Amino acid sequence: MNGKLIATEGTQQTRLSGSQGRDQSVIYQKGKPVAKVVGAEVNLDAKEITFDEVLESDYLLLPDECEFQKYRIMIQKVAFATKIDRRPGHQGRTLAGCTAEILGYIEQ
Repeated sequence: MNGKLIATEGTQQTRLSGSQGRDQSVIYQKGKPVAKVVGAEVNLDAKEITFDEVLESDYLLLPDECEFQKYRIMIQKVAFATKIDRRPGHQGRTLAGCTAEILGYIEQ
C-alpha cells in the first residue's frame, strides 16, 4: 500500500489525529453520527473516498458537508440506494457505491 491510497475496513476503530474518541467506521454531521460505512478507500491523489456501502443513513443529509475519520467530505455520487435490506441487523437507508470528495481535514 502506498502513502496515497489507504484502505479501511468498516468495523475498524483506529484512532487518528483530528478525530479522537470517534468511531472510524462512522460518518458524522454536526458532531452527530449519521451513518456507518463498509469498505472505505481513501485516494489522496484524486481527493476522494469511495465507500462500498453506507448503512443506516436515514439521518445523513447528502447535500451537506460531513466528517469521516480525519476528513471533511461531501458525498457526490451514489450508485444505488434502498430502504429494503433483508440482512439481519440492518435498518434504514443503505447507499451502495458512494464517492465522496475530500474537502479538507478536521481541525482540532
